[in-house]
Amino acid sequence: MTKSDQNQGLRLLPIVVGGLGGGLLLINRLLTPDLTSAQSRSDALGVIVSAVLILTGLLWQQVQPRTPERVDLIGEEGFELDPNLSEALKTELAWASHLLLTNTVTRSLIVWYDDKILLRRGILPTKRDVTPGPILQRVLDKQAPVYLVALKVYPGRIEFDYLPENTQGVICQPLGKRGAMILGANAPRSYTRQDETWISAIAAKLEHTLAGSQEPEVRSQESGGETVRSH
Repeated sequence: MTKSDQNQGLRLLPIVVGGLGGGLLLINRLLTPDLTSAQSRSDALGVIVSAVLILTGLLWQQVQPRTPERVDLIGEEGFELDPNLSEALKTELAWASHLLLTNTVTRSLIVWYDDKILLRRGILPTKRDVTPGPILQRVLDKQAPVYLVALKVYPGRIEFDYLPENTQGVICQPLGKRGAMILGANAPRSYTRQDETWISAIAAKLEHTLAGSQEPEVRSQESGGETVRSH
């Protein structure tokens, strides 16, 4: 029995006990031809206790939601970096991805920037290419993250074919207008507000680094292939 099943059983226990107690009181009342005043008071007290137990069980069903069921994502464990990146940028991407994979429910992570995949890490499918669909394009246009809490219920999930096919939840976090960080989880509704804040902070740091890493290249192109240096 899983931990989730055990918790569900505990939440149902007051309802079962209360219902059983109430049923036994009713049977006892029907089978007793002559009731004393003391027995009547006991029956009334028993009914109140049974009702309280049932009410407690119903409240537990609402206050203690079920833990989302986790699945084993379909794919192979991998870690891929664009070989053309600088060593400093590779190090920062490795650091950021390690933090996200070990401190959040993320199991698959892709960093896509300037139409290139800079990093793939975690459980990965065979397909590598990222083609922005409507959801990812909206993230880039509006510069606001999108959290798909249960991916399987969204018709637009087909655009995330570069994630494991049974990915349960997805966050698309923009990296400016030039890219995004796509995170996949193995359980629906599993990212917390704290997770989202943490992801946003790491994305902001990566965006700053990535934007800065392109400046020398831009200056080189503007000066006809020679890097302009100020003294």
